[in-house]
Amino acid sequence: MATFFENIVNQRFRIVYDSLIKAKKVKNKQEIAKILDTYSHVVNAILKGERNLTIDQTTKLCHTFDIDSNFLFGKSDTIFKNDIKSDLKKTDVNAIKHNITLVPYKAAAGYALNPGDWSFLESLQTFSIPGLEGNLTAFEINGDSMLPTITTGDVVVCEPLERGEPIRDNHVYVVVTDVVVAKRVQQVKSNNTTTRLRLISDNSDVYLPYEIESQEVRQILRVKCRLTNHAIA
Repeated sequence: MATFFENIVNQRFRIVYDSLIKAKKVKNKQEIAKILDTYSHVVNAILKGERNLTIDQTTKLCHTFDIDSNFLFGKSDTIFKNDIKSDLKKTDVNAIKHNITLVPYKAAAGYALNPGDWSFLESLQTFSIPGLEGNLTAFEINGDSMLPTITTGDVVVCEPLERGEPIRDNHVYVVVTDVVVAKRVQQVKSNNTTTRLRLISDNSDVYLPYEIESQEVRQILRVKCRLTNHAIA
């Protein structure tokens, strides 16, 4: 049976919780539950490894207490952003760059309105992953249409395609129209020109393919990697 106890985010959340208690930034589980917009029994279940910390809760945690999201993902040993060792050179501090913007599921509708709206993007949580460079966007996935490749709660890290950059048929992309979806994409051409895109779910027994007109597409992003909360059974 799968367990959430080995989840690195859950492990690091327990460390963060203990640190917040010791620093007297929160008094108890009820107080941090209120900040995370949940209930104390949910926080207790996360601490016991019985359920996952959600992306939305992770975002609230980092914003409220100035926590380095890299710590939660196991990529840093520094909990708080302002807790940088004094012997680090100034240039080293400046080199720390969070280059991935996280779009939680609840913010996807706002993202779809204008993918290039920097005022909107700047309001979102950012993080970084070693080896992934450039300006990237990560989307929290909700739903089972891409099972077993991607499941609810997973985060896909993507890079936007430049205008005119070719699409590789049957690869997974995030396609932004008036909604944001992750699908396998096939090009439908007329006279060697792509006029429509066929969007295909991996969970094909439940979700049928459908087509959209090329002019409906506001942005296409190539999926580079997937972050998952689901432990190996």
